[in-house]
Amino acid sequence: MTPELHQKLTAWRQHLHAHPELSLQEQATAAFVQDKLTELGIPFEAGIGGHGIVATLTRGHAQRRVGLRADMDALPITEDTGLAYASRTPGVMHACGHDGHTASLLGAAALLATDNSWSGTVDFIFQPAEEGFGGSRAMVAAGLFDRFPMERVFGFHNWPGLAAGTIAVHDGVVMASGGRITITIEGHAGHAGMPHLTRDPVVAAGHLIVALQSVVARSVDPLDTAVLSLCTIEGGTAPNQIAGRVTIRGTLRYHREAVKNVILDGIERSCAGIATSFGVKVTPEIVWGVGVVVNTPDEAGLARIAAEKVRAELRRDLAPSMAGEDFAHYLQQRPGAFVWIGNGPLRDGAELHGPRYDFNDAILPVASGWMAEVAKAALASN
Repeated sequence: MTPELHQKLTAWRQHLHAHPELSLQEQATAAFVQDKLTELGIPFEAGIGGHGIVATLTRGHAQRRVGLRADMDALPITEDTGLAYASRTPGVMHACGHDGHTASLLGAAALLATDNSWSGTVDFIFQPAEEGFGGSRAMVAAGLFDRFPMERVFGFHNWPGLAAGTIAVHDGVVMASGGRITITIEGHAGHAGMPHLTRDPVVAAGHLIVALQSVVARSVDPLDTAVLSLCTIEGGTAPNQIAGRVTIRGTLRYHREAVKNVILDGIERSCAGIATSFGVKVTPEIVWGVGVVVNTPDEAGLARIAAEKVRAELRRDLAPSMAGEDFAHYLQQRPGAFVWIGNGPLRDGAELHGPRYDFNDAILPVASGWMAEVAKAALASN
């Protein structure tokens, strides 16, 4: 990558950082991407599965086809970086690095557009709504793989805490599957001074939280991996009234489908037991999210070859993450690999989804270069 291209990508990335848009609202971001693709002379189709864009480059006569993906949406988080290019949208920021992913994919497109050493077709997937709003599912449902019949698909996520520019390639599981859980406890409201006339959902909620925290500790095999986190609790409006309803919300994550069934059974048993013990109605509801992100063996090998091509430090020893990634939907349709690229030292509040997070522009050459090289390696492979 030339210094001039690196400087241009940095400016693009910082513009995107200053103008974040939430999931399903990425209209200006999509327009920016389309403008830059036009500037690069790369044809594209827009409006795929929402604000999704697919740009396509074809060179030579080879029939192989590969996809590269970046996500575009931001998060409902108030930025606390003090940067000159900090978010100008109150309560919204690029706290997960999707601005950097988008800029990196534009960089890969720029590199491949001026590289005569490859033959085949590369599709550049700019995806909306990754943060829990089904962007990849929507693009697949809109005919992504029918309209752009790529044989393999690759992507990356920046990773704070991993040395800047280091590329981590997992053999198998990369990131977790899971769902969002909502538990409603309905009791009988009444005067706080006469609790015997009520059915207190707050007390029931306290016991249920303790019971649910024992599900992973005492029902899941210690050699497996699972998380059940209860993150919000809402109930009551007055300090002298026992509430009639309490709502608990959280998330559950796992790396194997068999573990999912163990957790579900534990949730159902705990809810039923608390309902009986406290005379309340307990209703658990789970909205399932993305699947497990699992690299396929051949494509993980291509990812490693590409890392060597860009002379990045390669790590194969990192454990999978319990975070989720909707790249899983692509991997359910096509073989592929999803890697982590180090963002540099982890600082307090600057972790993923933290208010002081910022994508490291110094890794743009590695990220763009890796995406370009993995596409070339995939097109050249048998």
